[in-house]
Amino acid sequence: MSGNPILRLTKASIHQGKQLILDDVDLQINQGDFQYLIGSTGSGKSSLLKTLYGDLNLQSGTGEVCGIKLDKLKEKDITDLRRSLGIVFQDFQLLTDRSVHQNLRFVLQATGWKSKKEMEKKIAEVLSKVGMEQKEHKMPHQLSGGEQQRVAIARALLNDPQLILADEPTGNLDPSTSEEIMILLEQISNSGRAILMATHDYSLILKFPHETLKCESGKVFNTVQNSL
Repeated sequence: MSGNPILRLTKASIHQGKQLILDDVDLQINQGDFQYLIGSTGSGKSSLLKTLYGDLNLQSGTGEVCGIKLDKLKEKDITDLRRSLGIVFQDFQLLTDRSVHQNLRFVLQATGWKSKKEMEKKIAEVLSKVGMEQKEHKMPHQLSGGEQQRVAIARALLNDPQLILADEPTGNLDPSTSEEIMILLEQISNSGRAILMATHDYSLILKFPHETLKCESGKVFNTVQNSL
């Protein structure tokens, strides 16, 4: 899709501590793109995502995410970086002692929202987008895995991110629920947001084909459907 670059890495090296995980990474994702990130366990998928959201330092090369330079990232910039991103995890990471509504309100307050009216409006908006508007007073343990992931996606949308990083978002879900989550993510992508999704689920890639990046032997490269 032709859009403005949202994410760009050039000759980037991805490290965990002093260990080099991925080398010479060139990557570009534009507005509205949907790209998969595949590779075996330990191939560097999560390390790459952690670098993109500021959990790991970019030690060499250049990188920019949503206008924020990763190679010049200071501690104070990480909050701004994460405000401009939506992050969806495999294990949902909802606060178990708070309702759906309270989970979302907590994130808005933590990212600087002040107006109660505006917060209520935004919570209603994102829950409607993910089909969870009837469940806002439920506790996480009262929801199915698919419903919890829908709430996690709603949480990722709260600050109108240009880019969503999804780390195995269907990893804990059954096949039919995984497909529902994929349809939801495609709708979000079609609205103009970019998505980079790490996955092990090749059946989803075949059913919902998009450009695919592969981590292998310390490199990241574009692959094609028939070489998965």
